[in-house]
Amino acid sequence: MSEIKDNLHLPSTFNRLAWSNLAAQSAEQIALAAAPIVAVLSLGVAEGATGLLQTALTAPFVLFAIPAGLLTDRISRRVLMAGAEALRAAALAAILLLIWSGWLKLSWLALLGFVAVCGTVAYSVAAPALVPSLVAPQLLPAANARIELARTVAFASGPALGGVLVGWVGAGPAFGFAAALSAIAVVLLAGIYEPARHAAPRRHPLQEIREGASFVMHHALLRPVFITQFIFNTGWFVISAVFVPYAVRHLALSATGVGTTLAMYGIGMVVGALAATRVMERLPFGTVIGLGPVCGFAAAGIMALTTVVPTPLLAGLSFFLLGVGPILWVISTTTLRQSVTPPRLLGRVSAINILSYGARPLGSALGAIVGGLYGAEACLYLAFAIFGVQAVVILLSPAVTLARQPEMVSEATPVRAC
Repeated sequence: MSEIKDNLHLPSTFNRLAWSNLAAQSAEQIALAAAPIVAVLSLGVAEGATGLLQTALTAPFVLFAIPAGLLTDRISRRVLMAGAEALRAAALAAILLLIWSGWLKLSWLALLGFVAVCGTVAYSVAAPALVPSLVAPQLLPAANARIELARTVAFASGPALGGVLVGWVGAGPAFGFAAALSAIAVVLLAGIYEPARHAAPRRHPLQEIREGASFVMHHALLRPVFITQFIFNTGWFVISAVFVPYAVRHLALSATGVGTTLAMYGIGMVVGALAATRVMERLPFGTVIGLGPVCGFAAAGIMALTTVVPTPLLAGLSFFLLGVGPILWVISTTTLRQSVTPPRLLGRVSAINILSYGARPLGSALGAIVGGLYGAEACLYLAFAIFGVQAVVILLSPAVTLARQPEMVSEATPVRAC
């Protein structure tokens, strides 16, 4: 059965979720792109202050992921997502009003941006936990591919759209448009029917957090997936930290050339999302899980090769592979988590997965330190070694031996090490 045919069989209630996800992800990317532009052009802040702004816009992923996971497992996931989007819409609308009134300051932009991203985190944690209740188990790969395609389209187009909106019509309308998209996401969520779940006994939050973390870290399939993802994010951000100056100095790329090369990452993500369902139909499930880390290792090797063969074509190919492989990874591993995790734990397991993003500042710091001491070329070699480690971790795990998607576990499944 082709991807198109699978998509036609996805229920209408899930399609509302997919469109809501597209609106929500687009709102996030437009706002994230507009915020630093407004800070520099309208508020006149310097590089250090924009760094603080970026910290405020990324901190919720570390600070709020676990609380969002607890809420996801305690209350209606649809209601939580709608509330999160309403919170983001309100924060973005408040930025719009401050711009129009002339009262916007960096502190307000950072605070309201932080609040908006808290909404993003709650939505991102709850969405994968909601999907299994809306579609049949055999349609999970197609559903996750649809969700990731929406995220990819927003990721690839949102920053450019945010910049264009600020440049053409001003900062206020850009934030207003993002707020409107969040409001649309809320309306779409309101029409989703979410099956009722059995009420879980209320326990101390730390006990529930330990239960979710223990499930992941003792699960023979989920533990290597988490470790691989953490290492992958570290290596990816080592490359990201040094690529732009490296491309200008060593590859002799102009600003346009750098942008075009980086765009290959987004193109790879779109191609991977579009091809995911067909790939998962034709290859064993575990093979698809292994493709992402292997593509990452190959991409890092190709990028390191540019130190010897300095051509932007190799750099573009590297970014393409860094886009297409990880999208297959996200779709296949999300399906794996949804299949082997009891429904009552899905929110906390999803939140722990998001905590792997904590490797991003680690990778950036490694890039800054190694690049400063030994040069960008040393960073690319380091990234190649890091990507090699993550490929070894997943290839030695039982996850890559899976012939097919695991059977869905039930709510009554006891939580124990696998």
